[in-house]
Amino acid sequence: MPGGRLTAEERREIAVGLAEGLGYTEIGRRMGRPASTVMREVTRNGGPDAYRADRAQAATRDRARRPRQARTAAAAPAPAAADGHGRDPRAVEEFTEFFTTLLERQGLPRMAARVLVCLYVTDDGTLTASDLVQRLQVSPASVSHAIGFLEQQAMVKRERTPGGRRERYVMDDEIWFRSTLAAVQMNEALMAAAQRGAEILGAQTPAGARFGDSAEFLGVVSASLRQGMADWRERLLGAERGGAAGRGGTR
Repeated sequence: MPGGRLTAEERREIAVGLAEGLGYTEIGRRMGRPASTVMREVTRNGGPDAYRADRAQAATRDRARRPRQARTAAAAPAPAAADGHGRDPRAVEEFTEFFTTLLERQGLPRMAARVLVCLYVTDDGTLTASDLVQRLQVSPASVSHAIGFLEQQAMVKRERTPGGRRERYVMDDEIWFRSTLAAVQMNEALMAAAQRGAEILGAQTPAGARFGDSAEFLGVVSASLRQGMADWRERLLGAERGGAAGRGGTR
């Protein structure tokens, strides 16, 4: 029933839905459950590609047998349990799981996605290795490997803590800008290749026309993205100028 614990039959329905390529919302609709319930169930038991109904049911029985104190200690702490902003810790936790799964589906390794989102949901976007180990309940080696990957992708930066020797990891506020720029560059490489294909195959032939249409479409997409990036840069500069003018006027 909605709101109660998932049954073995419901877990089989989830597995069938995932195998059919359905999203959490559609699976939940079929079962009469919220999409967030389905998402938590799948995330907790291996993710969309590794979810198995029988294993999930067995894991739930094992968790139920563990003493309450042990279950509480093993639970990952909510990122905003007492942050003073009036946030709902459960809502934050559910969103964290959802966003992690979304990044994973976009191709980010699972642990890298967890680390990135853990940084993302903090207000200052900065955590140490020990912070990440404690929040994610994983080994230092897992955090180190994930950070190494994210550094290679220019998604996080390392900094020394002020006056200390420990390193901290900083969320880069421009990761989506750089990610979009990389997508534009790849898009334009494909556009150039499509234009070359149209020339070689002949623009008046069916195959050549197909490449020509592709090149035209990719060109429109790249131009739109570049314009959007330029608009965003101008908006940031305008905000900086406005802030500087405001500070100057208070002197």
